[in-house]
Amino acid sequence: MTSILYIGGTGTISAACVRRSLAMGHDVAVLNRGSARRPLPPEVELVEADIRDPAAVRAAIGDRRFDVVAEFLAFTPEHIATDLDLFEGRTGQYVFISSASAYEKPPRRLPVTESTPLRNPFWRYSRDKIACEDVLVGAHRERGLPVTIIRPSHTYDERLLPTLGHWNDIARMRAGRPVIVHGDGTSLWTITHADDFAVAFTGLLDNPAAIGEAFTITGTHAPTWNQIYGWLADAAGVASPDLVHVASDTIAAFDPELGPGLIGDKAHSMVFDVSKVTQLVPEFRTTVTFDEGARRILAYYDAHPEAQEIDEGRDAVFDRIAAHARSAG
Repeated sequence: MTSILYIGGTGTISAACVRRSLAMGHDVAVLNRGSARRPLPPEVELVEADIRDPAAVRAAIGDRRFDVVAEFLAFTPEHIATDLDLFEGRTGQYVFISSASAYEKPPRRLPVTESTPLRNPFWRYSRDKIACEDVLVGAHRERGLPVTIIRPSHTYDERLLPTLGHWNDIARMRAGRPVIVHGDGTSLWTITHADDFAVAFTGLLDNPAAIGEAFTITGTHAPTWNQIYGWLADAAGVASPDLVHVASDTIAAFDPELGPGLIGDKAHSMVFDVSKVTQLVPEFRTTVTFDEGARRILAYYDAHPEAQEIDEGRDAVFDRIAAHARSAG
């Protein structure tokens, strides 16, 4: 039985991986502050501590050793340095969740592979993930740190709407109001259900062939953004959504918070070669395409009205963007 410590464990991706690990018969512990974004299964051991408080973590884990430490909450090199101080020498595999947004933007060629350069001048989040990888690769080369790097792209579950406005977009569709779609909506976007991701991820845990390697984990399903919005509209019961196509640069000018993730990721077609991970985990494949994913998302939100949060500020921005686009067009 493999002992796995998940740092996080209740997020979109990590919760699915925890469930999959339990189904495989592993001994699973989750380290977080006790505020679960998604309920933990009763078989999971909760280790309650804030990963940003090293003293609290040391007190919580004592002298325990884990076969695998899976880190979902490290975003800067400083976070990595803390982890290495806490766990180096106490785990047979340290698994770091990086990001496929770290691959060069715009991409020079598709599909993207693990050998595609890491360079994203548009998004600080991605540059920080690259810097984290640099620290870990250096530790592997210098000291033999048993590290595995994972690069997911857009991964979702029933609680995560993948569009710019999240629930705002569904509410706008249902009210007959314009919904902003970046670009002309025809770029290809790889979107992966968390349950599919978890199959590949857990197949790499405690796997000697994964040590010292980086893996892209995405599905092979890459619809256009027009299809993504269209499937959500169908699931929401909207026959003819009012989709307004707007250049990503224009959206970023109106809403600077959206700019880095758009210009540094979603504005480009992103298709990935996942042959490296499937060589080690041959059972990994896409089983949930987004037409089905959209139905699951709407079923969840319609059953949980408390989750239907409207961002009033962003809603007003979308109105201004739509008015600008139509006056310009």
